[in-house]
Amino acid sequence: MTDKQDTVLGTGSAMLTPSGYQVRPKVALSTCNQIVPPAASAIIGKCPYYYQPLHGEYLETVEKVSVSSAWETVKAFATSWDPWKDKEVARRLLHRREQLIAPESTDSDWSRHGNFMMRHIGCGHKPPSYYVSYGYYYCSNYGAKLYPKLSPRGKAWLKSARWFLQANMEDGLKQNMKGNQIQMNSRKPGNGSFQMTVPRYELELNDDTFKTFAFKTHPLAYLDAGLADLPDWNWDLVRIMGQPNIQEWGDARTWEQAVDCGMVVLPKMINNSDIDDPVGKALGRLLAK
Repeated sequence: MTDKQDTVLGTGSAMLTPSGYQVRPKVALSTCNQIVPPAASAIIGKCPYYYQPLHGEYLETVEKVSVSSAWETVKAFATSWDPWKDKEVARRLLHRREQLIAPESTDSDWSRHGNFMMRHIGCGHKPPSYYVSYGYYYCSNYGAKLYPKLSPRGKAWLKSARWFLQANMEDGLKQNMKGNQIQMNSRKPGNGSFQMTVPRYELELNDDTFKTFAFKTHPLAYLDAGLADLPDWNWDLVRIMGQPNIQEWGDARTWEQAVDCGMVVLPKMINNSDIDDPVGKALGRLLAK
C-alpha cells in the first residue's frame, strides 16, 4: 500500500510513584486507519468475505429468529449491533490485529467486517451494516436455501454472481482509496455502468452511502455472471428473482437494481421466446429502448 496512516493505538507517560502503589495508569487506546487493504484473491466469492460468524450475539439473534421475521431482525440488528461488546471475540481479533489488517490477509478470521474493526478501534466508527446484513446474510442464505433448488446452470450462475459481487466491492473500495470518484462498467458489453462521488477514504464510513454503492454494483454482478443467459423462462429465474425478502422491496434501491437487471434480461427472454405474447413483446421493445 502506498498510503499510510498512523496506527498507534495509544500513548502514555510515566511518573515516579510510591513503591507500594499498585494501581496501573490507564491509557486510552484508539486508532482510525481509513486505508482499506485489498482482500486476498482466495476469499473472493466466499461468504466469510463479508463477515466471519464469530460473535455469539449475532448467531443467537439471527439464526434463531422465525422465518417470517428474519429479515427485519437481521436489518435492525446490523444497524444497532456493537460487535465490541463480545469481549471474548474482540480479544481474539485484537491478538491477531496485524494479520487481520495486512493487505491480502489469509488469516482464518479475516473478513471485511473484522478488518474494519481492527482498523477502527475506539474512534467511534462502526463497520457498514451491509457486511452483516445484505452481504453475509444473503450470501449464506442463498447458498443454503436457493443453491440446492437450482439447475446446474443456475448453480454455476450463483457461484459466479457471488464472485462478481465481491470483486466489484473490492474495485469500488480500491477506487475510493485513490480519489473521490467511483466509476464502474460491466465486464460484458451492454450490462450497464454507474458512477458516484464519495469523499476519498470515506466509502466505508457512511452506512447509507456504502449500501447505495453496494446496490449499484449488484446488477453488474448478476448480469456479468450470466443472468440473461439462463434458459428462457427457466425456473431458475423465478427462484432467483423471488429471493429478496418482501420487506426489502420497500427500499427504492432494491427496485432500482431489479429494473436494471430487467432492462437486459426481459427483452432477451421475450425476443427469444416462441410464445405469441404481443403485450410481452411490446414491453420488451419498450425496455430495450
